[in-house]
Amino acid sequence: MGSEFVPGNLVELLESGTDFFPLLRRSIDAARHEIFLETYIFENDDTGHMIAAALARAARRGVAVRVLVDGFGGRDFPRTLMPALLDSGAEVLIYRPEMGRLHMARHRLRRLHRKVTVIDARVAFVGGINIIDDMHTPGHTPPRYDYAVRVEGPLLASIHDSARKLWELVTWANFKRRYRLLQPLAPVTDWRGSMRAGFVVRDNLRHRRDIEDSYLQAIAQARDSILIANAYFLPGRRFRHALTEAASRGVSVTVLLQGRVEYVLLHYASQALYGALLDAGIRIFEYHRSFLHAKVAVVDEHWATVGSSNIDPFSLLLAREANVVIRDANFAGSLRASLQRAMGNGAAQLHPADWNARSAPQRLLRWLAYGLVRAMIGLAGYGGKH
Repeated sequence: MGSEFVPGNLVELLESGTDFFPLLRRSIDAARHEIFLETYIFENDDTGHMIAAALARAARRGVAVRVLVDGFGGRDFPRTLMPALLDSGAEVLIYRPEMGRLHMARHRLRRLHRKVTVIDARVAFVGGINIIDDMHTPGHTPPRYDYAVRVEGPLLASIHDSARKLWELVTWANFKRRYRLLQPLAPVTDWRGSMRAGFVVRDNLRHRRDIEDSYLQAIAQARDSILIANAYFLPGRRFRHALTEAASRGVSVTVLLQGRVEYVLLHYASQALYGALLDAGIRIFEYHRSFLHAKVAVVDEHWATVGSSNIDPFSLLLAREANVVIRDANFAGSLRASLQRAMGNGAAQLHPADWNARSAPQRLLRWLAYGLVRAMIGLAGYGGKH
């Protein structure tokens, strides 16, 4: 199923850590009752120390602080920032702690990749930005290019409920005992926003394809334009068919992808699909100015999404992810304008004739990488027509 839109929200677009981290810190410092923070990476750097210090201050003044960090992405966190947080009175859990080389591959691929913070059930942050200093980016121009949103409004009920339930689930998995939160916060009724928005997650229970289905519904209904920016782009057959079908009916389809090589295997596997997408009339831009970490999209003049989910099998089939979907012309216009600025300042367009002129060894390398990624997904227990 796709997203269910709730009216009356205020959703603010945050571009990269320069927008995100100061606002997150101020919101943590203003917390009065409780904080849930979930992240894939919680780095031992200046930004990590700043956010950890704010969380510790909150815990010491009596706020119930609950921090959930992925065991692979945050594998150094337990020995760096976690001890001081525990000393302050914060509660900290590790999602699927690393178990060494004997840890089964299928479990290592199932990560907590969502980045969600909920404060006092009144404000939430959702997006793709980890707790890591995105200004320290050796070899390229900072900051790391990413997005998040700050949310107020009735949608907080869904975001807060998701954070509470995941905390209970991980507590049970870690300690094999049921965990009951203290008295729930009273519902908020004085919202003043005007945006329609939905909160969609991907998990292995009832929401296995909700994020993908939200994309597919929007793409199927597109009439004018589709603009997708994604760090790791390896769509399955359904997604590729939806994009090519949209292009065939005259929709302008553009994807902005990572041009710098960060994860070699996934980078070349993604490029194996470029030729078919370009031949279908889909425009591809590669972003080279810095590392692109965004997971966002704008469809027509009113639909947009910002979140943690890449368009690849790891996000769409394995990891826990969270996206906010917004149906609002002003928000969609702001996100589109931001993406267009990035494309103009730091991206290069790929052209079909140039791409198809690559040598046979280059094409073979990319298809070998694609086959290896698909094999990894099969090893994790997923295959089929995705």
